[in-house]
Amino acid sequence: MMKFKSLWIAGCLFCMGFIGQTQAQPVAFPKADQEQLKILEDTLALLSFLIINDSLEENRFGATRLMIPTLVMALQVKNSFDYPFERLQAVSIQYPPDSTFRVFTWQLYVAEDDYRYYGAIQMNTPELKLYPLIDRSFQVEEPEQAVLNPENWYGALYYGIQKLEHPQGPYYLMMGYDAFSFFKRRKLMEVLHFKEGKPVFGAAVIPDSSADAPMKKRLVLEYSAETTIRLNYDEALGVIVFDHLIPIAGRHGEGETLVPDGSYEAFRIGKGKLEYIPMLEFQPQLEAPRPSPVLDQKGKDIIGRTKKNGN
Repeated sequence: MMKFKSLWIAGCLFCMGFIGQTQAQPVAFPKADQEQLKILEDTLALLSFLIINDSLEENRFGATRLMIPTLVMALQVKNSFDYPFERLQAVSIQYPPDSTFRVFTWQLYVAEDDYRYYGAIQMNTPELKLYPLIDRSFQVEEPEQAVLNPENWYGALYYGIQKLEHPQGPYYLMMGYDAFSFFKRRKLMEVLHFKEGKPVFGAAVIPDSSADAPMKKRLVLEYSAETTIRLNYDEALGVIVFDHLIPIAGRHGEGETLVPDGSYEAFRIGKGKLEYIPMLEFQPQLEAPRPSPVLDQKGKDIIGRTKKNGN
């Protein structure tokens, strides 16, 4: 099944900051390496812009064919892991909390309502250790239970990573976006770990909302293209928050679809597992926050001026 998308969705994601970069700390490179990286970064920035924005299909495909070897050439520079590639605004670059690797992801507009995803995992090593990611999500029949590898990756644009300490080693919870179809979108929480040094996608660490159901290997939330949903780590609450979805009849003949109902579910990251929270309770504030009140008990008038003689 091909995945259908709309071009403006990608533009909105980049412009509104849903696909951002988490940058590595800059380091001092030898002058020759620094100059080479800047030249390659300029080329990559132009190519990534063309991949997203060019109106001609052959130009977008051509830019993609050049993008991959150019990125590899840049990453072959010694210690390239520490180079942040700040100009690649059309490419998501995400780091886990321990900075043991970083993942590049981007999307290609193929034809009307059709995108493909591209990516690579770069390990934090002086010499290049790179795993290209090949999107085969259209072949994955049960995405929440499939165990995948870089050669048959469930393609997505990643926008956040959290770490789960597991008895078998660190697991990484990677939040991503998949435009999926004309009427429906998907957000997912991918579980990445490394077995014998190689990436494995999918691990049974995600509880299902039903206690009798088996653990999920990745979370996939499918929802109406006419709405948006949340799936991300909330620093203030210390949990991964996502919308609770309810079914409604589609308005355009697409059948039943899911939309958020205004409530939230969550996962708390524990020791070696995730704890499912069926209903996330927020603490309501009694009044809207503001840096300093306009009215107080210190003799201020309605617009904040000091009263004269108490009047």
